Amino acid sequence: MSVKISTLDFLVPEGAKLSLRKWPTAVAPVYRSKDEYQELLERQVAKLASLQELLYASNQHALLLMFQGMDTAGKDGAIKHVMSGVNPQGCQVTSFKHPSAAELQHDFLWRTTQALPERGRIGIFNRSYYEEVVVVRVHPELLRAENLPDRDAGGEGGGKGKVDAKLWRTRFHSIVDLENHLSRNGTRILKFFLHLSRDEQRRRLLERIDDAQKLWKFNFADIREREHWLAYMDAYERCIGATSTRQAPWYVVPADDKQNARLIVSKAVTDALEALDMRYPKIGAPMRRELRKARAALEG
Repeated sequence: MSVKISTLDFLVPEGAKLSLRKWPTAVAPVYRSKDEYQELLERQVAKLASLQELLYASNQHALLLMFQGMDTAGKDGAIKHVMSGVNPQGCQVTSFKHPSAAELQHDFLWRTTQALPERGRIGIFNRSYYEEVVVVRVHPELLRAENLPDRDAGGEGGGKGKVDAKLWRTRFHSIVDLENHLSRNGTRILKFFLHLSRDEQRRRLLERIDDAQKLWKFNFADIREREHWLAYMDAYERCIGATSTRQAPWYVVPADDKQNARLIVSKAVTDALEALDMRYPKIGAPMRRELRKARAALEG
């Protein structure tokens, strides 16, 4: 049994003009029952664990996964369940929240580049530098803390007034340049936008309030951010459309069904690793001779 779904249905083509209203937040599930979902996920997790071992052994590529989405979209859950079988020694998860004072003294890509995975490893970004063209676009007053030169802040004094559209275009160019550079040097990049409906977010926020075991997740800021829903959708449309490339594609994953979203993400990840056509290191004649000596010593 395997996940029978084409991830191409959720891939954003390079150069596409994206309208999230036309992309579903829910699709027909690829599982028929909770038990079947669990079996499918376990198979995908086992497959990913095997591919991760091959990634580590071949030591030629790195895999970078980025997760973006509105609050409660299921980023943490997707990472937890999809990566549950991966060897912790070969995987690193980094969550990016509000930049620190030190991070604000650097360009907007600096703090994330410190966490890029090395060859043979999987890196996961829970939020990423895309916050700088989404959250900051919705709340341009945040640019004040970045202390940009006037010319780079749209000629408005480091974000003190209306921000020129040029700022976002230049940031898109910087992102694409970085991702192309990483791709050329062996890092495979997959980006997932967990596409949640506003009604489903409302239901999940109410569930957090009503469930004592989930109440710790509730944040009043999430309620305030819901007021900017349309602005967030616009920001995501613009950044995804501008930065989805063949080397670093975006997947818009329907996220109203958490289980279905996890299966879609896991399929995209395993497909990408299989496409790398990795091999275990070859053993030459000198090594074989040394191995025969080692065997003789051990058997003797």
